[in-house]
Amino acid sequence: MPERPSHRRVMGRAACVTRACHWTAWGLLLAGSVAGCDRRVQVAGPPEEPREGGPPGMAAAGNTARGGTGAPAAALAAQGAPAGQGAQGAQATGGTPAPPPANAAELARPAKCGGVPALKLTMIASGLDQPTYVAGPPGDPSRLVVLEKTGVVRLIKDGAVQQTPFLDVRSRVFFPSPNAEGGLLGLAFHPDYAKNGRFWLHYSSAPRGNVVIEEWKRSAQGGDAAHPEPVRTLVDVKHGAWNHVGGMLAFGKDGYLYAAIGDSARSPSPAADLTSKLGKILRIDVDQPGKAPAGNMTSGDPMIWDYGLRNPWRFSFDRLTGDLYIGDVGQKSWEEILVERPGQGRNDYGWEAMEGAHCYPPGAACKPRGLPPTVEHPRSEAGSIIGGYVYRGAKIPCLRGRYLYGDYVTGRFFSFVWDGKAATDPVELTSALNPNGLPSSFGEDAAGEIYVVMFNTGRVYRLDPG
Repeated sequence: MPERPSHRRVMGRAACVTRACHWTAWGLLLAGSVAGCDRRVQVAGPPEEPREGGPPGMAAAGNTARGGTGAPAAALAAQGAPAGQGAQGAQATGGTPAPPPANAAELARPAKCGGVPALKLTMIASGLDQPTYVAGPPGDPSRLVVLEKTGVVRLIKDGAVQQTPFLDVRSRVFFPSPNAEGGLLGLAFHPDYAKNGRFWLHYSSAPRGNVVIEEWKRSAQGGDAAHPEPVRTLVDVKHGAWNHVGGMLAFGKDGYLYAAIGDSARSPSPAADLTSKLGKILRIDVDQPGKAPAGNMTSGDPMIWDYGLRNPWRFSFDRLTGDLYIGDVGQKSWEEILVERPGQGRNDYGWEAMEGAHCYPPGAACKPRGLPPTVEHPRSEAGSIIGGYVYRGAKIPCLRGRYLYGDYVTGRFFSFVWDGKAATDPVELTSALNPNGLPSSFGEDAAGEIYVVMFNTGRVYRLDPG
C-alpha cells in the first residue's frame, strides 16, 4: 500500500498535528484505527484514437491549476470536510443501474464542451473494514467487489452490500505488524470473466509475508461467490510485507496480466536489480505463466516489464488507448505519475538514483538515470500518490479522456489530459468533489464509471455529474 512519510525509514516520529497528523493517520489506518487522528484531520502499438477532456484553461468553479509535463500541479490549499463519521454497518446507496458501456466510437468522440464539468462523489457503500480496492466484473453492470485489507472480498450487488462475502481469504493473508502495508491489496478479472469466471488476487501471505499472486475462479453456483480454494500460484516472492508492497493487478489490451510489486523499502533498493521482482511492473501470460511473453525483459527475471520503481501502489490502463498510467509513491520530496504508451515497456524509471526528475538523496549530484515522470508533485502538494483512471464512461461525456488521481496524505484530487506526448490541462478537483475521507484507491465498473475507496472511513463513492 502507499505509505505514510514517517514509514520512509523515519519510523515513529510523526505526531497528530496539522500535516504530521496525516502521517500518523496512515500508521493508525494500517492498524485498523484512525479514531485518534480522524477527529482532527481536515482533508480536503502507439495510440491512434483522438483524445479529449475539454479545452485547456477551463475548469469547474473553484478549481485552478498550472503546470504540464514534469511540472507540479497548482499549490492550492487542501480543502474538504472532516474525515467521515463512523459508518452504521455495511450498507449501500445509489442503487440506480449503471448505464450500458459506451461503444468504441462513442468513447473516441471528442468532447465538445467547456472544460471540466461539475462533478460530485456519491456514496454507494459504507461500513467496510479497511477497504483497499474496488472493481467491476467485465460485462456485469450489476456487481462490484470491494477488497478489505484483512482478506475479505465484499460483493455489492444491485447497489447493496451483500452479507455473505464473495470470498474470504483471511486465513491466508498476513502482515507482520498492525502498521504493515501488507494484506489483501489487488484483484483483476479476466477480460472474458463473464464466460470463464477466472480472476486473480494480490496479497501478502501467511506465514512469512511473501507477495503472492494467485488465480481463483467463480463458484459454479453463480456470480455471487468464488470457489473457496485457489486454482494456482503465479508469483510467490520473498518480501516481508512490511512496506512498499505494491498491490495492483490489471489486464492490458494485449491480454496479459500486469502486476505491481514494491521494492520492500530495502536499502540499497532492488528496484534496478533485474534478477529481482521487487520494485517492478510484471507482465504475465496467465495461460502460460512459466513462459515469458514476447516483449518482456530479455535478461534477468522473465516476468519483468518495467523496473526502477519504488512503490507503484496503483496503475491502470486507458480502456480506449491502452496507455499505462503508473502512480509511484515517493520517498522524501516528490510523488510521481508515469505514462507509458502501449507496448513500450522495458523502461527504467530511475529509483533509487532518482526521485521523480531529481537526484536522490535530495541535494546529491548525479547523472540522471531512467525516464522522467509525466507529472510530479512536491511534498507540499502530495505525500502518498494514489494512481487513478482515465474516464471512459457514458455518464459524464465532457470528462472523457481525462485522467483522475489523488493523494492519501493530503486528501487532494488532481487530473490532466495526456495528449500522447505530454500531460496537458492540469486541473485540481478537490474543491469540486469535496472528498469526505482519504482515498486509498480508485476503481472502474463494467461501464467505465469511476469509483473512489476511502480507507479511513470505510466507504466507497462513485464519481457522478455534479
